[in-house]
Amino acid sequence: MPRKDKNLNQQLGEGKVLAILAYLPFFCIIPLLFRRDNPFVLSHGKQGLVIFVGEIGVFIVHIILGVWILKFGMFILLVLSFVGIIAVLTGRTIELPVISKIADKITL
Repeated sequence: MPRKDKNLNQQLGEGKVLAILAYLPFFCIIPLLFRRDNPFVLSHGKQGLVIFVGEIGVFIVHIILGVWILKFGMFILLVLSFVGIIAVLTGRTIELPVISKIADKITL
């Protein structure tokens, strides 16, 4: 049993920096390229990718609906990214509302 805990701690230690990058725009692809073998990083990387695509979508939709949608949408996505970063720092995998359901469908 201690061997599994050590393996888990090693995955968390090696993956924290990359998992944090997953929640930063434009950097979300880095964890998916370099640590697909780490389940902790992969989970956060997929969620970060969905948030990034959501940011692009909000930006496009704001052109049609106005600046209020940009402010509201980006605020929501910023809060989700912040929650994800806090989860990484505490060493947990978290299921973000709506985001995790979409991220689970991504296959790499």
